[in-house]
Amino acid sequence: MKKNVILLLLLLAYLATAYTQTFVPLAENLNASFRGMSTVGKDIVWVSGSKGSVGYSKDQGKTWQWVNPQGYEQYDFRDIHAFSAKEAIIINAGSPAVVLRTTDGGQSWQKVYEDVRPEIFFDDIVFYGKNGYILADPIDGAFQLLKTTNKGKSWYDVSSHFILFADEGEAAFAASGSSMKMFKNKLYIGTGGKYSSFFSYNPKGLKIDKYDVPIWSGEPTTGIFAIDFYNERKGIVVGGNYMEDMNNKNNILLTYDGGKSWTKPTTPVNGYRSDVLYITQHIVLATGTSGTDISYDGGLNWKNISTLSFNTISKSSDNKNIYLTGSRGNIYKLILNYK
Repeated sequence: MKKNVILLLLLLAYLATAYTQTFVPLAENLNASFRGMSTVGKDIVWVSGSKGSVGYSKDQGKTWQWVNPQGYEQYDFRDIHAFSAKEAIIINAGSPAVVLRTTDGGQSWQKVYEDVRPEIFFDDIVFYGKNGYILADPIDGAFQLLKTTNKGKSWYDVSSHFILFADEGEAAFAASGSSMKMFKNKLYIGTGGKYSSFFSYNPKGLKIDKYDVPIWSGEPTTGIFAIDFYNERKGIVVGGNYMEDMNNKNNILLTYDGGKSWTKPTTPVNGYRSDVLYITQHIVLATGTSGTDISYDGGLNWKNISTLSFNTISKSSDNKNIYLTGSRGNIYKLILNYK
C-alpha cells in the first residue's frame, strides 16, 4: 500500500512538471469586455462582448475581423456559437433579448428571435449538431428555455414543455456562456444564486431531474458559473463568489454519475472561476478574474499557472489551440508545451 502511494505521488509530481505553459497575447486593451467565444475546426475563433462587439479570426488569432452588428452598439453579446467562418449566432444579456444570425461572416446580421419582456435575461447558448438551446433566467418561478432544430434559423419557446422550476433566489449566470452542456439526447444545466442546482434534461426520454449541488451558494453573487463534461457521467462545475474572487473555500466540484452526486477535488482551484474546460480526459483548465488553474489528473489536483484576469476558455478541434478572453479587452492564446 505504501509503495503504491509513493508511486502515485511520483506520478503526480511528474505530471505537474511535464508541461510548461505560455500565455501569448493576441489582442489587448480593446474597448470591450469579452465573455462569448466559439471555435470551429483548427483555426477559426469567434468572440463577442459588450458595446456590440463581435469579431473572428481565421488564422488562430493572428489577425481579426470586427463585424459588430449595426444598430446594436449598446448590446452586451454574452455568448456566441459559430458553425464556420461565415455562419454564427449571438445572444445578448438584458431586455430586449435578441438572437442574431449571420451567414456571410458578419457583413450582415438577421434578427431571428426577440423577447421584449422586461424580466428576460439570456444566459447561454449551446448546440449539438443542428439542435440547440438558449437558457434564460427564471420568470414566474421557472427558467426560460428556447429550442432550435435548424442551426438557429428559427427558435421556439419550450419553457412549458418540461418546466425547469427555480427555487427562490435561484438564477443562472452569463459570465462565460458555459452554464449548459449538451449531448445528443441530454442537456445539462448548472445554476446559482441563493440556491445552486444541476438539471439533467432529457426531452427524448420525457424526463427532467434536478439535483442539489453543494457548491458555495446562498447569495446572488454565488453558485455555479460554468460546467463541462468529458462524457455524460464525468463532469466538473466551477464558480464561487465573484465578489470575492481570491476566495477558494468551495469553488469546484466533480461528478462521476452525471450530476447525481458531487465531491470536492483533493487540491482546489485558486479562487472564483467563471469557466472550466476539458482539454483532454486528464488535462482540464479553469479560469476567472483572479487567475487560471490547470489539472493534469482529470480535475483532482489543481495548480495555478497565471494571475491574469479572464472570463472564458475555448479550444480548437484538435485540442492544440487554447484561447481565453477577458473583461479588459484581452484575447490570449495558451500554449501547453510538453517537455
